[in-house]
Amino acid sequence: MDNLKRVIVDFKKLTPEVLKLLVERYPGGYGDRDIFTFKNAKNETIEAVEVITEDTKYLVKISAKLEYTMENYDEDDYEDFKDDDPTAIPDINLDTDDDD
Repeated sequence: MDNLKRVIVDFKKLTPEVLKLLVERYPGGYGDRDIFTFKNAKNETIEAVEVITEDTKYLVKISAKLEYTMENYDEDDYEDFKDDDPTAIPDINLDTDDDD
């Protein structure tokens, strides 16, 4: 019945389209009830949130960069990246020591 492709994806491999779906699914951020916890092939505990497209179920690994990017998401920021590399998410620097 469930013929969806299943993909576990790290923030670094996230496409702008999947990021947009994540923000739409969790507009106020995700909570404990949204997190899936499982063991990978190396027996490491992984925490992820789910987003589904027409043909794929993504489990996106949770990280500080994912949370930051979702909180500060602006679709216009990704328009330039679509032209150069539609699979690219801009690199996020979480250092707070930068002078603005």
